[in-house]
Amino acid sequence: MASLRDLGLSEYETRVYRALLRTGPTTAKELSRASDVPMGRIYDVLNSIEGHDLVRSQTASRPKKYVAVEPDTALERLLEDKRREAEETLERYEELVDVLSDELESAEPVEEQFWTAAVGENETLDLLLERLAAADETVVMVVADRSPQFDLGAIGDVVTERLEAAVERGVDVSVLMTPEVVESLPGSVGERYRSRLSDHPAFSVRTTENLDGTFNLVDGTEVVLQVSNPLRPGEVFAVIDLKDPAFAAEIHEEFAPRWEEADPLSF
Repeated sequence: MASLRDLGLSEYETRVYRALLRTGPTTAKELSRASDVPMGRIYDVLNSIEGHDLVRSQTASRPKKYVAVEPDTALERLLEDKRREAEETLERYEELVDVLSDELESAEPVEEQFWTAAVGENETLDLLLERLAAADETVVMVVADRSPQFDLGAIGDVVTERLEAAVERGVDVSVLMTPEVVESLPGSVGERYRSRLSDHPAFSVRTTENLDGTFNLVDGTEVVLQVSNPLRPGEVFAVIDLKDPAFAAEIHEEFAPRWEEADPLSF
């Protein structure tokens, strides 16, 4: 059940504010009885909720009287307090992330061969997005088949958004697709390409008929390879992420001449 305590008030503060709504203007002594808050605590509680601008006091009267601010106004003020606290907390976390990012990235990279895999539509997309976000220098994306990476509008958008973010941080991105894949892209992807990426010197898209398989090369050392479902061709079964500079170099040797022969994309 919702409570004023969920918005930051203590139990005593909640009792006092609710009692004031019932009693109307009243003194601290009367309010102590109406709210069941001990007289020894009532002034501290009143000062606290007055600090939240939830009550107003009539200082000219003797004894001093208090009245509750209207509920809509009180709730909006409590919400604003929480919003401000959330923004301050977010800023602290962002500063912490910046510090930790510099600290963690200063560590020497591990050069040993390593591979991992993901199975399932959501898991394969998560792995692809993770590796695109990790790119520091180059991304080569080859898409020969329609797949969940680009088949659905929302997924195509999020992949393109991640490529755009890579370009903005200085990564060179090259995308090679078949004309059939281009035709299957949602309109929102084409619009993002035309408005934000087509003129960017670090982003290039070309098309060619001569493609087999769908994969990504990251920083010239890592291959993110799509594995098709043998029972349902065209559907992704898994994605394998292999960090192996020698294998990545071989893949790039096969990619380079096909890239040179491909046609620049025109939406």
